[in-house]
Amino acid sequence: MLASLAIRDVVLIDRLDLGFAPGLTVLTGETGAGKSILLDALGLALGQRGDAGLVRHGAAQASVTAVFEIPEDHEARRIAAEQGIADDGGPLILKRTLSADGRSRAFVNDEPASVGLLRRLGAALVEIEGQFESQGLLDSATHRALLDAFAANHKRATETASAARAWAEARRLKAEADAEIARTRADEDFLRHALSELDAFDPKPGEEQELADLRQRLMHREKIGEAVSAAESELAGERGAERSINAARRALDRVASKAGPSVQAALAALDRGSAELAEAVAALRSAAAEADLDPRRLADAEERLFGLRELARKHRVDVDALPALKEQFAARLGALDDQGGLLARRTEEERQARASYLTSAEALSAARAEAAKRLDKAVNAELKALKLEKAKFRTKVGRLTEEQWGESGIDCVAFQIATNPGAPFAPLARIASGGELARLMLAVTVCLARANPVPTLVFDEVDAGVGGATAAAVGERLARLASELQVLVVTHSPQVAAIGRHHWRVSKETVSGAARTRLAPLDASARREEIARMLSAAEVTAEARAQADRLLAAAEAAA
Repeated sequence: MLASLAIRDVVLIDRLDLGFAPGLTVLTGETGAGKSILLDALGLALGQRGDAGLVRHGAAQASVTAVFEIPEDHEARRIAAEQGIADDGGPLILKRTLSADGRSRAFVNDEPASVGLLRRLGAALVEIEGQFESQGLLDSATHRALLDAFAANHKRATETASAARAWAEARRLKAEADAEIARTRADEDFLRHALSELDAFDPKPGEEQELADLRQRLMHREKIGEAVSAAESELAGERGAERSINAARRALDRVASKAGPSVQAALAALDRGSAELAEAVAALRSAAAEADLDPRRLADAEERLFGLRELARKHRVDVDALPALKEQFAARLGALDDQGGLLARRTEEERQARASYLTSAEALSAARAEAAKRLDKAVNAELKALKLEKAKFRTKVGRLTEEQWGESGIDCVAFQIATNPGAPFAPLARIASGGELARLMLAVTVCLARANPVPTLVFDEVDAGVGGATAAAVGERLARLASELQVLVVTHSPQVAAIGRHHWRVSKETVSGAARTRLAPLDASARREEIARMLSAAEVTAEARAQADRLLAAAEAAA
């Protein structure tokens, strides 16, 4: 709810600090005292259009700060969090400054913000209904959510939203399959030719390096063969190392039993050396065999190596990537060959998701239609008591085109009114009479009180043009609203003023030759006098005071 409002230098207001309480607060005062200025100031804090004319004459800038106390899970906190506004769980503070040159700045919790964000937050926190401008209910975009809240459709709406997301995902997968098959078909000739080339080469991972190494060996096979032969001769020839090690072992074996540990260690080392030497000789003989390969293998190796490199350049990949590229091309052609099955699966999945969505959306639509009848009945019953008995309200639940279906379902919802018998139904905003509009808004708001997520309602002269029993009916409905929400009412009706739980009087006084608007809370005595003034003509009479007492007593009894 709105906890406080600080106004600085707005038109006739130089400095005003107001604290608000829950329930019904009425604001009264003489015509021209500045009640509309208060609403203009509040509108600034809520992100409404600011005009340099609102800055008090002689002041550099105007400022308005509105403090709201709201639950932790309120929509306004979510909106602020989305924009990165710090929130410690305390009050939400909206501030707006307006310079005399028309420049405007906005703040949320003392952090700079856009006026657009201020407007979004304001719409979630306060709804203003007046004779000449209104928020909330006149915006048909809010009607579907209000009807769902009235119908307690949260579970159905959640299921429909979930089904809509699942359907959207199924459509995306089907579209991807369509696009992939279309791309593959367009490239089919290329893919088949490229795959045939890759199949012909049948590249293997790491083959480029193996071929490069083989080519290197083949190019130097004569030098390698000569070196290997010489090495083998030194190791295994008649006078090679192998002969010398064997001779040394035989000599030591003859004295091994008589010698000490040193000779045994020498024999062990010779054994190890003999084994290693045998391995070296075997490796050299293998190398000699490789060096003696057919010289034509060099041409074969070079032909394959250069062919693989040329194929890799053609496809702009590394040679080692050719095996994976071959698998990729084969998979794309396989998908093309299996296109009927893939598309059939995606199409069936999309069909099932659409059917599931429609099942949920139709159930939600039926619940909306049933709730619309109950809402229409409730609102039309309220209209009679508010002197709008010729008017007829209806909630139109229409069907959207399939392109418009989404997480909110398949319906469009609009509140409509026919102001006279036989007149066509039209949107609420087309009502010509400001008084009729304000009372209609009251009737609808009363019926939607529990569904309305906005915690504070402001009514500007909702009782305009009515009196007596009708004004009393207006007051009674405002009191009902105030049992659910915080309600602020600017009124000229003594019947409405008497029902208020809190009463403020707006007045205008002259300070240093300049007019200033003042606002003061009224105690019981001052309140009686103010209501008597509203009942009187030029002078407050004893009868007016007596009538004020009767109105206050009746209001007290009704409460």
